[in-house]
Amino acid sequence: MLRIDYRLFTALALSVLLHLVPLLDNVDFEQNSRSTANMLTAELRPPPPPAAAPPLTLPEPARPPEPRKKQTPPKPAAKTGTQAAKTWTQAVREHLKNLDSAGQFYPAEAIARGLEGEVQVLIIIDEAGKVSAARVEQGSGHAILDTAALRAVRSLQSLPDDAPRQVVLPVRFRLK
Repeated sequence: MLRIDYRLFTALALSVLLHLVPLLDNVDFEQNSRSTANMLTAELRPPPPPAAAPPLTLPEPARPPEPRKKQTPPKPAAKTGTQAAKTWTQAVREHLKNLDSAGQFYPAEAIARGLEGEVQVLIIIDEAGKVSAARVEQGSGHAILDTAALRAVRSLQSLPDDAPRQVVLPVRFRLK
């Protein structure tokens, strides 16, 4: 046991010495024997006199853009028996009902296969009330219904001013 400890101590000592050898080369044990001629000297010089400096001018302050007044497009005349949409949710419902009545909402292939589901669609609405971006947040499990929901939501235009700029909209597909 004593012999093993001696070997470990010797290995540790050699390792420390080997790691210190590069540092010992930089140590000068004979500091007084060196001449000052080999030493590096440095001096600070005064800065040169400034040339004629160009006059300082500040740029004109940028004016904030004037807020644009939201121009609401003229609302189409109300159809007989139906009332014009008052809120953005009513406008969305009306738009989807119009698409459904025109046969453009529920895909015929999905109806034939008996597919139903709900698609959560994230929509981003610009200042003009038009959908500028849309993506499926949670799909229905059927790609054909997800694609139809995106197509229907992206066709939204002229939403009222109370519409949020970003909202997750549930789009439901139910067979009658």
